[in-house]
Amino acid sequence: MGIRKLSLLAYSCILIFGICANATERQSNADYRARRMALAKLMDGGSLVLFASTEAEGPNDLYGFRQDDNFFYLTGWFEPGAAILINSNPYVEILFLADHNVTQEKWTGPKLGPGDPQAAKETGFDKVESLDKMHDELLKLLPQPRAVVYSDLGANGAATASTGPIEWLRRGNSFPNYISFRDSSPPIAHLRTVKDAGEIHMITSATEASEFSHHAALKAIHPGITEREIAALMQYEFGKRGCERPAYAPIVGSGFYSTVLHYSDDSHTMQDGDVVVMDVAGEYSMYASDITRTAPVNGKFTARQREIYNIVLGAQEAAMHAFQAGKSKLVSNRADPDALYKVAYDYINTHGKDLHGEPLGKYFIHGLGHHVGLNVHDANDSSLPLDKGMVFTIEPGIYIPEEKLGVRIEDMFMVGPDGKLIMLSHNLPRTAEEVEKAMAK
Repeated sequence: MGIRKLSLLAYSCILIFGICANATERQSNADYRARRMALAKLMDGGSLVLFASTEAEGPNDLYGFRQDDNFFYLTGWFEPGAAILINSNPYVEILFLADHNVTQEKWTGPKLGPGDPQAAKETGFDKVESLDKMHDELLKLLPQPRAVVYSDLGANGAATASTGPIEWLRRGNSFPNYISFRDSSPPIAHLRTVKDAGEIHMITSATEASEFSHHAALKAIHPGITEREIAALMQYEFGKRGCERPAYAPIVGSGFYSTVLHYSDDSHTMQDGDVVVMDVAGEYSMYASDITRTAPVNGKFTARQREIYNIVLGAQEAAMHAFQAGKSKLVSNRADPDALYKVAYDYINTHGKDLHGEPLGKYFIHGLGHHVGLNVHDANDSSLPLDKGMVFTIEPGIYIPEEKLGVRIEDMFMVGPDGKLIMLSHNLPRTAEEVEKAMAK
């Protein structure tokens, strides 16, 4: 099987930056430049125009500004109101920043401006210009009589940080009609599929902080406590270890709500004899983790709960044993012999029955896993099998509403340099016995 534990030290020693548990980290400028140059090679003579997110205000801005994933991946830039231009042939890279607004900066704090002498050194770009110059700089670079511009055009008509500004650029009378636009998401997703050492460090830090939150929850759970108390405790635990925000809406569902996949009300009181599913993890320096544990509210699984728990654990173990780097896939396709989903589904469907004597496969109602990175369901090239440097979850589950019994076990994995599967969340209890022991007061 080749499962082995990840040593954070092994990765930390090759990083340029130091570990700082309470501050947002950023990789070296060289890492971001390498990504920009790799993208330029994929654009085959085209140019990229990409805009940062704008500073949000209102009820959806609970955790403050968060940069667009693709923009951050290419720049490491945390601030709103920026843009980049990358030309592939010849290679040119320009970061565009908003000019200083003294009035606004009284509210938001000092910002780096395009005229600041240290702008190029601090950002790692060859050239930093005022955002007002983007139109002119783009026209200088575009070849004639044909030019291709890549940007985040949005899937199925959805607006992105770039769609509005791109339309603004195109409205100008001087904007050439010989330019065609292509979606930049596929080539960037291809690059984001494989994580570098710095990204592994961030994801590992998010995972370690999230592990602490799950340990604390297991100690705190008891009949009469509310789901919201546990959700709040878990966010506190990973927050004090450097996570800026949850990686997704925390899911703490007990009793019947353990069978509801995206239950996020977290509003019920836990009852003696029920189980609780906790799908909770933090985001560290823009990078996510994703962990789920299932526990008995009173600290002891019933015989039936233990049976279902062990089947889910067995399905996860079966998928782990079946993993082969460069061959295994995450696709939810039982007809594909290389799909780890098929391995897990077949295990569940051949172990145990429901109350009517039917196989349990129909109660496994979601995919087996997904890539994790800057997004908890990270951008990836779905045509590629799982291979070195990829980070993903393996998360089988059984959800039987009739029995108010849901069980999911979700762990974080990566494929190491030797092609072996590494469990990043190895510090958490996984067996029923380990969960009960961790809950013992």
